[in-house]
Amino acid sequence: MHPLSLILPACAAASLLSAAEPSHDWFPWRGPFQNGRSPEHYAKNEFKSEPLWKIDLAGQGAPLVIGDRVYLFGYRGEKGNLVEVFACVEAATGKTLWEHTFRDFLSDNIYDRYAIGSPGYDPETNHLFLMTTTGVLMSFDMEGKQVWENSLMENVGRLTFPNGRTGSPAVDGNVVIINSISANWGAAGPAANRFYAFDKKTGEFIWASQPGLRPVDGSFTTPYFETRWNTRVFYAGTGDGNICCVNARTGAPLWRFQLSKNGVNASSAVDGNLLFAIHNDENIDSSDSGRMVAIKLPEAIPPKQEDPTKTDATPLPPAAEAWRFPIGAWSSSPVVVDGKVYQMTSTGNVYAFECQSGKELWHLKLSEDNLHSSPAYADGRLYIPFKGGATGPGGAYETALFVVDAAKGEVITSLKLEGEGEGAPAISGGKLFINTRKKTYCFQIGTGAITVDPIPAPVLPKPGPAAALQMVPGEVLLQPGQEAKFAVYKIDAHGERLGLAENVKWEKFIPPTAKVKATADAEFNAEGALVAGPEAKMSAGAFKATSADGLIGTIRARVSAKPPIAQDFESFAVTEDHPSETGTKFAYPPLPWLGARFKWEIRELDGNKVLAKTLDQMFFQRAITFIGPVDMSNYTVQADVMTDGNRRMKSDVGVINQRYLIALKGNDGTVEITSNFERLHVTTPFTVKPNQWYTLKTIVDLDKEGTATVRAKAWEKGSPEPEAWTVEAKQTHGHTKGSPGVFGFSPNVQKRVYIDNITVTPR
Repeated sequence: MHPLSLILPACAAASLLSAAEPSHDWFPWRGPFQNGRSPEHYAKNEFKSEPLWKIDLAGQGAPLVIGDRVYLFGYRGEKGNLVEVFACVEAATGKTLWEHTFRDFLSDNIYDRYAIGSPGYDPETNHLFLMTTTGVLMSFDMEGKQVWENSLMENVGRLTFPNGRTGSPAVDGNVVIINSISANWGAAGPAANRFYAFDKKTGEFIWASQPGLRPVDGSFTTPYFETRWNTRVFYAGTGDGNICCVNARTGAPLWRFQLSKNGVNASSAVDGNLLFAIHNDENIDSSDSGRMVAIKLPEAIPPKQEDPTKTDATPLPPAAEAWRFPIGAWSSSPVVVDGKVYQMTSTGNVYAFECQSGKELWHLKLSEDNLHSSPAYADGRLYIPFKGGATGPGGAYETALFVVDAAKGEVITSLKLEGEGEGAPAISGGKLFINTRKKTYCFQIGTGAITVDPIPAPVLPKPGPAAALQMVPGEVLLQPGQEAKFAVYKIDAHGERLGLAENVKWEKFIPPTAKVKATADAEFNAEGALVAGPEAKMSAGAFKATSADGLIGTIRARVSAKPPIAQDFESFAVTEDHPSETGTKFAYPPLPWLGARFKWEIRELDGNKVLAKTLDQMFFQRAITFIGPVDMSNYTVQADVMTDGNRRMKSDVGVINQRYLIALKGNDGTVEITSNFERLHVTTPFTVKPNQWYTLKTIVDLDKEGTATVRAKAWEKGSPEPEAWTVEAKQTHGHTKGSPGVFGFSPNVQKRVYIDNITVTPR
């Protein structure tokens, strides 16, 4: 559990209606129909402008309502005191029943762009799911007890972005799925928009899917699930401007349709044979910006592309677009109700269309601006939050909440809320719950008897004959002396599990398309466990499982070095021809290092072999690479480091210790300790000369109260180590664990960073 977690007196598990009874619950983030529509109808449709309650918890996502409890993802505090919050409150009163708080770390998130997402929920296990802005995916029971945790930054190379895009964990079947831009290892090393699936009960990795092209933007779209073509699928936008369709059981990319030259961040919705999507960037087929489209869903899964090396989905032809309308939205998702689709725009308008024809029914100008807000629908009314507004009561203000007659397109009422509105409403039990950047509100919107439309259970695919194997976990990280055990399932051609496989044989496997022909220094024993021996070397590779009836499946495994770690790169053969520098030789960095291959390379410099920052991808101008497991603590990191540059521009270089970044800042002439720049940032002057080697050393101490003291020293390589620490920083509720790593920043990918003689030593 995160050191800043706090559990207040636990509440009883939220009361859940049985499957045979109507449900008022609001989950996932777009509600029980996944499209912003509430199933509720009220004896009296009565919006009361005075809130039932409000609490001091900011948010930019959507609440979940399960029984008589509301689950909130928000944040509070400022600057160094800002924390993200996962809270359970009473729906009737707003009373806090329990909460956990989390600090940002090693992200480039700026300002207060936090909690842009929603919790997830699984009715089978009664477990809740949350992904923080930093990318820590967690599961909790209904009483707030943590079940498992998975740091995606440190385990799969999830990247962060200044705009704090987070998204929502989505649960379907046995898995919880998240959307991210990541740079993992091996074939998954290049930066790409990937969907990751984890076992919902254990948090173990199951599959990763890369359905699109090389991303140019981040994306945090939440998947929309359905069963089509006897296959459980989901639809989601990606950072390359596509709407993609993916097999929800295996991650296999099925098809994509490109709308934009940049990322698509609004979630999609489906009505019959049409999928509705929107973006706000330059269109792929014109210089205009933004469009709303209806995409005709294929009658069958399109055939796979002929090139077996392709990892992206089969593109649909332009004729798959049924209709379009020239409006745009950054991340506002549509509402679909009774053959009509309602959409907010980035310019403060709301539109209503006929689903099948695209005919405009009405539109309203309500504000001047919108970014993340999405509307909700209940009993003939739309509830629409807008950031700012000039047509509501009192003129311009931070947030406007409008109540609109969905049939007529007329404003029924509106009111002012405190704090800019970036969230999406949740509706349950005649109440509306909504976040702003200052408060969480609850309003009464319906009184008297409440009737509830039935919510159809998902139609699940019919199982077919066994076609392959699926292993859980699908990827592991071992240290010497450790082992991993696997559950091996038979699956049909659509990915449906058919039971456990028996008499499975394992062998090392090098995929035919692998660019680095490598194997992991580990072996399977007679019990089917993968064992890294006491002297196992740092390595990575794949293994193939074959069942007695000839079914196959693969896993990936890494073996990391066990502390003490020492790496001087002299054992690497610098023989590869550089793809962008004629006549230059290089070697790939250690394969098990997370996200290293496209961020770093090994070069010869002044008679030594050193780690050098690459300069060919803007995504990696800021490069963080982890070299050990996430549960490490109480260690010393030391390395020789060097920046490149001139008087006008220099690079930055550093190391990572227990989720703290210690760097030499070339342009600033400082030694810096940070975790997130705006949450912890301590510097001291230090002259950083380009092309001069320095030694950097750092430790992290924790006291009994949980305060972390981060200490670092820097000196010219070869000179005596100074006794005093160059810089120190304290953080209350400090980080208690984290993977060691290296850091480089090449502004505009122009100036290199060099690192050598890395050591990680237990204390």
